[in-house]
Amino acid sequence: MTIARPLPDYLVKRYHGWKATTYSDNSSWYRKLADDGQHPRAMVISCCDSRVHVTSIFGADSGEFFIHRNVANLVPPYAPDGNQHGTSAAVEYAVTALKVPHIIVLGHSGCGGVKGCYDMCSGDAPELEEKSSFVGRWMDMLRPGFERLPEGTPAERVAVLEKQAVLISLENLMTFPFVKAAVEGGTLTLHGLWNDIGGGGLDGYDPDQDRFVPL
Repeated sequence: MTIARPLPDYLVKRYHGWKATTYSDNSSWYRKLADDGQHPRAMVISCCDSRVHVTSIFGADSGEFFIHRNVANLVPPYAPDGNQHGTSAAVEYAVTALKVPHIIVLGHSGCGGVKGCYDMCSGDAPELEEKSSFVGRWMDMLRPGFERLPEGTPAERVAVLEKQAVLISLENLMTFPFVKAAVEGGTLTLHGLWNDIGGGGLDGYDPDQDRFVPL
């Protein structure tokens, strides 16, 4: 393997700083995690966006969340076609092996993937329509959300589409037989959240009101 290179110095220094402080102060906890395996309290499906810091938002410790990140925090529909499905594999493992009691889909403001989908569906991003675009084909699953958008400015509609990404993911989760069985059996609950990065806000989807409300 000739393509791999040494880690940048600043990351090496950060690692040594973590090892000397956070790890040193909590070494027994890390050893317990290693010996006992993981027993997360929830699965969180969030965006790859570097500004979305799931553990910080909830003040979570190591071992508390089983986190899966992808572009625009999307969950595809159940498709047992023998192909490779990273998000579906993570959901399967969380529900059937780890037995998580909660799955949280966490969307956020200023999502580049959602904006790309909006532009694609509006005809303003022809490069995403290409079959060779991984982002475009991934964002195809959000097209139904685009069709649901109300009238408004582009910025307003993109903000609504960010929340549609959460709702479509929740809908798609229920197409997985093992998720549906766990939800109907009362051992699993699904939750939809949207994070305002700049304002620090967190909105939760309320099915009774059919809208996101501040927590």
